[in-house]
Amino acid sequence: METTDFMLEFFSMDYANYTNDNETDVDSVYNDHGHHICKGEILCMLLLAANVIIIVLGVVGNGVVIWIAGFKMKKTINTTWYLSLAISDFIFCATLPFNTFYIATEDWIFGHFMCRLTSFVMFLNMFSSIFLLVIISMDRCIAVMFPVWAQNQRTIKKASLIVLIAWVLSVSLSMPSAIFRDVQHHLGRTRCHNNYFIVDSHKYITICRFIFGFLIPFLFIMVCYSVIICKLRSNQMAKSTKPFKIMTALIVTFFFCWVPYHTFVLAELNQSFPTKIIIYGLSIGTSMASANSFLNPILYVFMGNDFRQKFKNSILSKIENAIGEEGRTMSRYLSRSSSMDARASTHI
Repeated sequence: METTDFMLEFFSMDYANYTNDNETDVDSVYNDHGHHICKGEILCMLLLAANVIIIVLGVVGNGVVIWIAGFKMKKTINTTWYLSLAISDFIFCATLPFNTFYIATEDWIFGHFMCRLTSFVMFLNMFSSIFLLVIISMDRCIAVMFPVWAQNQRTIKKASLIVLIAWVLSVSLSMPSAIFRDVQHHLGRTRCHNNYFIVDSHKYITICRFIFGFLIPFLFIMVCYSVIICKLRSNQMAKSTKPFKIMTALIVTFFFCWVPYHTFVLAELNQSFPTKIIIYGLSIGTSMASANSFLNPILYVFMGNDFRQKFKNSILSKIENAIGEEGRTMSRYLSRSSSMDARASTHI
């Protein structure tokens, strides 16, 4: 199998291998030479090394966040949001070793089920992460706009239910990545690739992923943050901006990690783009998307405390402070807002 052929199939996790003779068949683009992918391929070796880093830091970092938010901290609405986000990232990083082995050997030995599962988990992570960021943004917006109502109605039970709904939607939208994933024996090796056996299904799935997994959620997030910024500037009621800085960092990181992937996946639908540009663009874009899963715990650490205090506190304390400070700040904000609203009502 030609190296560029394999890179397009694997790294994109989304290249169409159609059974329809009128559609593009990647095997007809390149000749097969049957050598290992990372022999003489600098980009592939770099991406392989990046995957190893993502696995180690992602599993350890998100594992620590799960331990702290799930077992060490008091259960709150904020820990519910971030625990779910960490679980999503942890699951993805835990399945990434299978794909990393596939990069190194160019031979899928893990069977049909794992071929489908690894692709499914990637998009499950994408959808669940962005949906959770939307939920957190809307939660912040409602708390700022309607502090009295939010203080009375925001409960852990409701937050857990909302998270469950987000996961159900994420699973539903990720199912096509498992349905159209297939295993094929080719030139003595086993390939794990996409087999879009329904005409135009690749196009529709790609567009739906972009719309529901990126475009619409970011519009919601931008609207929520615009409202929050305007409200806070007008009344100057927030004593600490750290929680909003953390959320902003999470959103900006997700945006920059996933924009290259979506850009080249959409470009791949336009056959006028040079194939090699799509190949390497998707390779880099997919690795950047994967990197988002280990960056979140790092953001908790480096934005949770003042820089000068970072070396005085343990990493566990930093993460706990980063997550817990959101709840403390939000409680202070809601209490202060409620008291101001109450005083205002006595003058009406």
